[in-house]
Amino acid sequence: MEALHEEMPFDLDFHPSSPLVVTSIITGELCLFRYGPESQPERLLLLKAHKESCRAVRFVDSGKVILSGSADCSVLASDVESGKAIARLEDAHENAINRLVCLTESTIATGDDEGCIKVWDTRERSCCNSFEVHDDYISDMTYVAETNQILATSGDGTLSVNNLRRNKVRSRSEFSEDELLSLVLMKHGKKVVCGTPSGALLLYSWGYFNDCSDRFIGHTQSVDTMLKLDEDTLVSGSSDGVIRLVGILPNRIKQPLAEHSEYPIEALALSNDKKYLGSISHDKMLKLWDLEELLSGPQVANGDEPAEAGSDDSDDDSDDDVMDVDMAATSSKGSRSKKAGKGQSSSRPASDFFADL
Repeated sequence: MEALHEEMPFDLDFHPSSPLVVTSIITGELCLFRYGPESQPERLLLLKAHKESCRAVRFVDSGKVILSGSADCSVLASDVESGKAIARLEDAHENAINRLVCLTESTIATGDDEGCIKVWDTRERSCCNSFEVHDDYISDMTYVAETNQILATSGDGTLSVNNLRRNKVRSRSEFSEDELLSLVLMKHGKKVVCGTPSGALLLYSWGYFNDCSDRFIGHTQSVDTMLKLDEDTLVSGSSDGVIRLVGILPNRIKQPLAEHSEYPIEALALSNDKKYLGSISHDKMLKLWDLEELLSGPQVANGDEPAEAGSDDSDDDSDDDVMDVDMAATSSKGSRSKKAGKGQSSSRPASDFFADL
């Protein structure tokens, strides 16, 4: 199943209970689709949500609301049924918003082009945490509920661990040779896997974030997005347009699942029932793949890829929650925003944003 956009999509998200998927567009628009097993996705809504590119989108409030973040520095809450704006925060960040993730039923996190992470509490209707930890754009974030922390990767080549309870940066890795573009938490929280422009996957052991413990060379091009399938397996989207099934410890590319197009894959997502895998790319196409059919394909017989010296196929690293605090970086990288376009901040107070949610 597939649906063509008029312009390039940046992000997508599946509804938590209904057969709906939303995409965010470079023109600042949101597209809402209904999908089914016997038909192509049907576009239900096309909303002009932002003045500049809409880079991040998520369903919140049990799927009743769509939250979107933009290069114009704003966050918008839109009603799913009517498409009408519920609330807008014009000055959510001083710089363009690049990522938006849901933490709990009442909290979300946003990351911008200059490395700032903000956490918003919908009950208190305000920003409750702010982390000025990175020197370049926030490329990806994931929430660790067990320890109430946010893991974040950045274009500055570092991984950070941000403690929400104490409102402080618990740890930051040394600068890697590459930018860090994507991350997933694997092995029951013991391993953090990060994608890079060179195609290498960097594996960090929980509690030892100073430097990566494994470096897996398997992709030939940039790993721009990743999706956790289970504790041992992830799905990667690469700039060569190929979606792959990747095993972690032992490290191997199990099989190529699908080829979206010859263009880079921008984002991946799983439907709420894990029946469909969604992908978007620079070809302006949203594609929905039957995950069971993809996984039933043949595995690569010679797909084992050795990790570099110093790697270990065991996952017995310490899972202690005591982490290195604010590891000092030893070098710097030039700033490069992942997506072009900077927004301007406005004077509206952040405390007003969630008043109508």
